[in-house]
Amino acid sequence: MKIKSILRAFLISVLFVVLVTGFFSCSRSEPRILFAFIELVYYSGRDQVEERFSFFILPEDDDGIENLSMLYLYHDREGLRWLFTSEDWITHEEGGNTWIGTRNIAMPGNRPLPRGQYRAVLVTRGGEQTERRFTFDSPEIPPFPFPSFSISGGTFQIDSEYPVNRFIAFDQHGAYVQTVRVTEMEGNIWGLRLSSNVRSLALWAEDPGFRISALTEAVPLR
Repeated sequence: MKIKSILRAFLISVLFVVLVTGFFSCSRSEPRILFAFIELVYYSGRDQVEERFSFFILPEDDDGIENLSMLYLYHDREGLRWLFTSEDWITHEEGGNTWIGTRNIAMPGNRPLPRGQYRAVLVTRGGEQTERRFTFDSPEIPPFPFPSFSISGGTFQIDSEYPVNRFIAFDQHGAYVQTVRVTEMEGNIWGLRLSSNVRSLALWAEDPGFRISALTEAVPLR
């Protein structure tokens, strides 16, 4: 299993934990979009830092999620449109809510995703639809250098200007084990209280204010 795929899948799961989930339901015949967002994650490419994007909504429908058919994302000013169907979108359960969306939005040639106002349009199997406008305004230029870290002799050293830093731990098969928040830029690996089956770490650096993250490759403990 590829580490990057695992990191991206894990990251999507973790990001939902920090989203507001105290929404209420009410009876109505058409679907609703209670919340929508685009999340920006920087990855270290071969020659440059690459941008990857996740798009998710929190839908509500009296007939259940299975009644939903299509989800569109529009950037009207640039004439952009993405379509996701119930067969290819991702669902995620968190706090009793079901989110739907994708983690595979990218522009041709690794161009930046346009900032500004977007429209999320949700369509049911019966053809009823609703939309919600929201703004994606992450900085077009990374506000911080891409982070890095190293492990040597049981000691880790982090080079990151992001305000929040975490280690994502994996076992020998590349499966996610745990997440550890770190407050010091260097220290003893064993002081992190890692599970005994951890074999590698990746650094997830985050700025919640900008809603951006940077994710490094995994580094073996030895």
